[in-house]
Amino acid sequence: MATLAHAPSRTGTGTGTPAPKGSVRHLGPNWYAAVMGTAIVAGAGAALPFTGAGPHLAYQVVWALSALMLLALLAARGVHWVRHGDQARRHLLDPAVAPFYGCTAMALLAVGGGTLAVGREVIGAPAALAADAVLWSLGTLVGLAAAAAIPYLMVTRHRIDPGSASPVWLLPLVAPMVSAALGPALVPYLPAGPWQRTLLFACYALFGMSLLATLLVLPLVLSRLIHHGPLPLALTPTLFLVLGPLGQSTTAVTNLAHVAPGVVDASLAPAMGAFAVLYGVPVMGFALLWLALATAMVIRAFRDGMGFAMTWWGFTFPLGTCVTGAAGLARQTGLGAFDGLAVALYALLVTAVAVAFTRTALGLARGHLLAPPRPVTP
Repeated sequence: MATLAHAPSRTGTGTGTPAPKGSVRHLGPNWYAAVMGTAIVAGAGAALPFTGAGPHLAYQVVWALSALMLLALLAARGVHWVRHGDQARRHLLDPAVAPFYGCTAMALLAVGGGTLAVGREVIGAPAALAADAVLWSLGTLVGLAAAAAIPYLMVTRHRIDPGSASPVWLLPLVAPMVSAALGPALVPYLPAGPWQRTLLFACYALFGMSLLATLLVLPLVLSRLIHHGPLPLALTPTLFLVLGPLGQSTTAVTNLAHVAPGVVDASLAPAMGAFAVLYGVPVMGFALLWLALATAMVIRAFRDGMGFAMTWWGFTFPLGTCVTGAAGLARQTGLGAFDGLAVALYALLVTAVAVAFTRTALGLARGHLLAPPRPVTP
């Protein structure tokens, strides 16, 4: 049986014995969070009001790095399933690890979105469009499968202790929201008429399924915190995962409203724009409230001795979704305050990614992050 206390050891967050060189037996799906967190730096940067060759070149470098990371991780995970199928199946049956399969979809989507946003000047517009179309389609299918399969396993196969609700449970549920946020970029490239409208309304459906599922889980997470106290130290960064559906849903509605004119009826497009503002502004306000709460809990955990774990990547992608959400609101409202908020959040994002990337690289070099999990003392 796995509880929240087991999650750090089962997802490669620390051990005392280095792994054999080249071993991928304990390479879990949580590693896709590193790809997501890196890719969002490029995607979110492209949404900022910065101009000039310098920032754009930096976004392209980060996008290229995230694409290489995705290719390497897909290959390593393929080897993991072929050579260590027993461990892979054990991951699916572990309630502390299975939700991370949502990261697979989001990594595909994030790299695809970055390819169209900043990679087209590197590989050419046709290749970038083709890559994004393939990655968006594949990521959406994987995300829908995870959003359905992981809750099914939680109900039928996992044994979950009372009071063990975790923000990690949001990962498979937020994957369709990422599709909803990045799908609108493909709408202008489809033939005008039914094809464009179909994708637009499909993204709204993805937005709805993810939002409603998130609204069911968030009260469980808050109830767990109130009734059972802070999360274990290594899991404290996962509190930032709550920002993911908040920032990504705001990004989704603003992106959808941006492409709606000319795609839907003239009477419907203004309503979509109004919905984007009336939904996005309150949700962004709640996101800032949760950011303050999560930051306070992280500071408390640092004081109690929290060390590095792969869960630190939880600081990255959710912050990036808030950057794109704030940038989308700036575009919809014309308010410079949202641009300022997006820039401030982006500075936090870059800092978080730099720290997590550096610590992960050091952990890989020393062989600790892919080591067998330590026995957990109750």
